[in-house]
Amino acid sequence: YGRRTGQWQLEPLSYPYLRRFLPYDEEELVMTWCAIGGVPAYLRLFRPDRTFWENVEEQILRKGAYLYSEAEILMQYEFREAGNYMAILRALAAGYTTSASLCQGTGLDKGLVSKYLAVLSRMHLIRDEVPVTAHAGYRRRHYRLTDPYLRFWFRFVYPRRAETETGQSGEVLASIREEIAPYCGEMFEQLALDLVRRGILFGSSYSRLGRWWQKETEIDLVGLNEVSGDALFCECKWSVLNRRQARGILAALREKASMVRWRNESRNERFALVAKSIEGKEDLREDGYLVCDLEDIARLSREYLAGAGG
Repeated sequence: YGRRTGQWQLEPLSYPYLRRFLPYDEEELVMTWCAIGGVPAYLRLFRPDRTFWENVEEQILRKGAYLYSEAEILMQYEFREAGNYMAILRALAAGYTTSASLCQGTGLDKGLVSKYLAVLSRMHLIRDEVPVTAHAGYRRRHYRLTDPYLRFWFRFVYPRRAETETGQSGEVLASIREEIAPYCGEMFEQLALDLVRRGILFGSSYSRLGRWWQKETEIDLVGLNEVSGDALFCECKWSVLNRRQARGILAALREKASMVRWRNESRNERFALVAKSIEGKEDLREDGYLVCDLEDIARLSREYLAGAGG
């Protein structure tokens, strides 16, 4: 009778599968995920015989390339008020994360901003965040653009359309290369969260998983298991860390974790650090810390694919 028998939210491929498309080292694979995510159609556009940066220039910054206009076409296809939605997404990509700041950054009134945010959330393009320990009625929500391609496009491509339209893709690429590190730092946190959620990193499951903040204090990733009482506190750094730096970050993390109000008298605390490279990993592990760098992510990703039959 024309009734549907079910539905399925088709998600992008998880990070480990990127190595099935591109022969990159782990750093370039992470940067690829930060730029285009796990959408197979996008991954197939990146040529294996080109470096990450060559593919960005050819497939994202070159006028006429598929990914040059894909974001704009998607907005026009999905939304009648495409311009307003694009203004919201550009503001999110630029770092406006609250409803009030989005009103200020876009010039739209609060009612419209709330409506657009609700639609974008239903489409799984953005996520509203509260501190992982927040109660159900917590109102001061933050919003984050989660789709890597849209986030990269609105952060780096859309604001420079005038330059790319006049054939200055080389200059735009050079400026992106100078500014990419903070962006990858933000996305590396999101990637780590996804890898923990899938059980690829640290091998435990958590009923609550996300960021935690209180005033000026923030922890990149906190996982809480309501049944076992396990509490994971993790910092993510898109940088190469020597022994002193790694231990300093973990010491500061311990101090911040003491401010997190959740079963403080009985929880089983685990402290973790994820980075590009961590010197003295084995010593840190012997001291009870969970540490993981790109070398470990590569190994764990291969194990995940082997277990999944990939």
